[in-house]
Amino acid sequence: MGLPLTCLFIVFSYLFIFSAAAKLAPALFVFGDSLVDAGNNNHLKLSLAKANFPHNGVDFPGKKPTGRFSNGKNVADFLAEKLGLPSAPPYLSLISKPNHTNASFVAGVSFASGGAGIFDGTDGILKQALTLKKQVRCYAAVHEGLVQELGSAGAQVHLSKSIFAFVIGSLDILGYHGSDSKTRNKTTPQQLVDSMAATLKEELKTMYNLGARKFAMVGIGAVGCCPLQRKKKRTKECNEEANHLSVKYNEQLKSLLQKLKTELKGMSYSYFDAYTVLLNLIQKPDSYGFKEVKAACCGLGDLNADIPCLPIATYCSNRKDHIFWDLYHPTEAAASILVQNIVDGTEEYTFPMNVRQLAAVAA
Repeated sequence: MGLPLTCLFIVFSYLFIFSAAAKLAPALFVFGDSLVDAGNNNHLKLSLAKANFPHNGVDFPGKKPTGRFSNGKNVADFLAEKLGLPSAPPYLSLISKPNHTNASFVAGVSFASGGAGIFDGTDGILKQALTLKKQVRCYAAVHEGLVQELGSAGAQVHLSKSIFAFVIGSLDILGYHGSDSKTRNKTTPQQLVDSMAATLKEELKTMYNLGARKFAMVGIGAVGCCPLQRKKKRTKECNEEANHLSVKYNEQLKSLLQKLKTELKGMSYSYFDAYTVLLNLIQKPDSYGFKEVKAACCGLGDLNADIPCLPIATYCSNRKDHIFWDLYHPTEAAASILVQNIVDGTEEYTFPMNVRQLAAVAA
């Protein structure tokens, strides 16, 4: 009997050590828009930006729509997996439960909301969203709960090792790009990106004051290449004006992060160049296993972009061949590749380190 028990002990010890080693951070807190929304908008009655209906979620575990704007997992889900954590649950789903006062946010939570932008007014068209400022306010309430649960010192240690991911800004760019000439005459592209960066800076400083130390910042992708933007062009090529705005903002974001690093003691960050990586997928699809780079998988009409991914729409059977799931959002296959680069990307795409290296920084 002694040998089997010894073997069993060794197996369980190994599994325990492996499990501990696999977890790169104690928690993941997600801030952003529909690219990482895990279902918060399901709980916003007025919001038009919802994905809690078919054909969304057709490849998600359980094959049911969850509120993610994807056929399956999104960027936030894959990021959590890479960190050895469960997917960050939507904040509004937790506090909407009858016993929400007992909800624990120790492993993290998602505040991301479809239609959210850096600016407060970004949600106007889609009626209701948790804009960045609102998301940070929600985090302040979570911080208070963690202090009560872990104690002030315990919460600070826990949060200093956690990852705070931000995927936001695309709607601010697209909103400006699609605005009338009067709006553009009031605000130049440079003034726009300067204002976006300044607004974001204040929210990041608030987060820092509430314990955040490790920031995973995802730049804006090539938004001009999404199906809806291509559809507007007779040639069906990318909208370079929208892409140019993304590049300008990303430059400001990188500069902002470098400055904050010198201002805020103990702050670390990883910036991910989503623009270049997404463009790589589009320009060299064969290298990544894709065949369709222009059309959405789910929708109707020209490039499947005349009508969004509603229940009346059709969706492709070869979803792994497509970069885009719907008008704007990547497929699960594309999201997986993006996160591979976020976590383990070289310095060509991540600066000054990738998220795996960020997680390893001593808190």
